[in-house]
Amino acid sequence: MVRMSAEERRESVIRAAMVEFARGGYNGTSTEVIAKRVGVSQPYLFRLFPGKRAIFLAASERCCQEVTEVFRQASEGLDGQEALQAMGAAYQALIADDPDMLLMQMQMYVAVASAEASGDREFGDALRAGWMEMYDTVRLALGADVDETTQFLAYGMLVNVLVSMGFQPEHRVWSGFYEAVQPKA
Repeated sequence: MVRMSAEERRESVIRAAMVEFARGGYNGTSTEVIAKRVGVSQPYLFRLFPGKRAIFLAASERCCQEVTEVFRQASEGLDGQEALQAMGAAYQALIADDPDMLLMQMQMYVAVASAEASGDREFGDALRAGWMEMYDTVRLALGADVDETTQFLAYGMLVNVLVSMGFQPEHRVWSGFYEAVQPKA
């Protein structure tokens, strides 16, 4: 039997945490369920991460990094409308193939709002940094056009909400979207 290194175990925890937090949110997910998914004890989990908050932040940062990388790869060598269409299609494929990625994003926004409502800005600062990297990646792909970037990300947020709410691909609510981001039936 091959033993995993601490770094490999840490990666397993981040992956498991993304799934569990996506489905249960920050407050609804215990470290016990994450440890169980990975196949480690809770004490071992806390040797890898100092606490639940650190696990959530690592999972959130990974989520932002992966979405950013999808945009970066999709737009590579393209500009303007071609980049926009490619990023839209790549994001649609990402959330269709990995619905937990979408749910993790939604849970991040809820967790930041909840933390800040209780006076904790540090939590939001960490997550905003990852989101800003994504924003800047999209902005650069769209020729530093702030209006295009804002519109693209606004459509993306609406896609997130509609998909999270379960609107089916044939629903009329999708008719106003450009084709690249309309879900496939």
